Amino acid sequence: MTSHVVVTDQIVPASPSENDRNSEHFAWVDVRHLDGAARDAVVQAAINYGLDGIVSDDAAMLSGLPPTVRRILTGTQPAANTTDPGNKDADKKADKKKVTDGESFVPDLVLTEATDLQDGSAPAAGVHVVVSDAPTLGHACELVRVTPWTVLTFTDPTKIPLEIVIAAAENSGGKTVTVVNDIEDAGIVKLVLEHGSDGLLLAPRHADDVVALVDVLTPDGDKVELSELTITDVAHIGMGERACIDTCSLLELDEGCLIGSFASGMFLSCSETHPLPYMPTRPFRWNAGAVHSYVMTPDNRTRYVSELRAGQPILAVRTDGSVREVRIGRVKIERRPLISITASSADGKTINVIAQDDWHVRLLGPGGSVNNVTELKPGDVLLGYVPTEARHVGLPITEFCEER
Repeated sequence: MTSHVVVTDQIVPASPSENDRNSEHFAWVDVRHLDGAARDAVVQAAINYGLDGIVSDDAAMLSGLPPTVRRILTGTQPAANTTDPGNKDADKKADKKKVTDGESFVPDLVLTEATDLQDGSAPAAGVHVVVSDAPTLGHACELVRVTPWTVLTFTDPTKIPLEIVIAAAENSGGKTVTVVNDIEDAGIVKLVLEHGSDGLLLAPRHADDVVALVDVLTPDGDKVELSELTITDVAHIGMGERACIDTCSLLELDEGCLIGSFASGMFLSCSETHPLPYMPTRPFRWNAGAVHSYVMTPDNRTRYVSELRAGQPILAVRTDGSVREVRIGRVKIERRPLISITASSADGKTINVIAQDDWHVRLLGPGGSVNNVTELKPGDVLLGYVPTEARHVGLPITEFCEER
């Protein structure tokens, strides 16, 4: 990767506009490298899954698409860097195809190459710019301020140029669309500077890539249905190993992980975001529970606390049931006194968790109430999750399974 010196303090956001930028992400697919059945399959998948736009140099093909998808016409290839990140000559290798004529077809958007713009001319509705060095980065920052649609190809693998362009586009009212190399790259580009690029442009290999791209765009807005659990027994059970789960995220006051001795039900733990005597808060941590415990992870799967590792995903759950995926930074296992807390769900299921026997360990209750485990007593009400399925190797399965 070639290093460039860019003076970022010369790049400032535009003033707020009436057309504030939409916080929702969208995706386009570039089908110019495909033909025949492969192209038809990708186009059909893009339409069926509700992608925002299809990029092609074939006006006749675009003219046959329904109005539910944005039809974007271009005569050159912005996805030139898909096979060789960091190659300064990647844009020069682009296939300069001739635009196919479509009878009286008016596309929804025409992309113009930034290199074809004349000095002093009015900006086009859509511009594709290849960012390969400091001058082209500066040009991209100028374009995003005045162009409704700016498609960006970055020849270097670093995301710093994208960060600079996104900052320059703040309050501009226009949209940035970033060419991505693959699905993994799409997930990263979406998160740059939290907001990420407004849009993603992928040249899919096949229709399955469209499905994967939709998954990238799907917000982490799922919910779990939390239930009230009534405590029936509290017992001090002596020494054992318990684990603290340190995440790579700052947790909210009412955000916990789901943990329990049985896969048939779990309590909502409390993060160490609340003040503690004698020590500072650890707003990234759950003092989770004993090493045998289950925790809930994405894709409706459970894992044992003892098998968690740095870098793995885990679900963070708020008291309203909203969830997000966070990454584990560290799992710290230590020998401590343990306390067993047993509760009953509304349908009579028995739920148990074994946690460290100390006042500073807490579980969440209705309304976000914070409950110290050493002060719990029968009749107290906590929040938890009671799934309907049994579990086998962490996956839900319909079979008889008794846990006690």
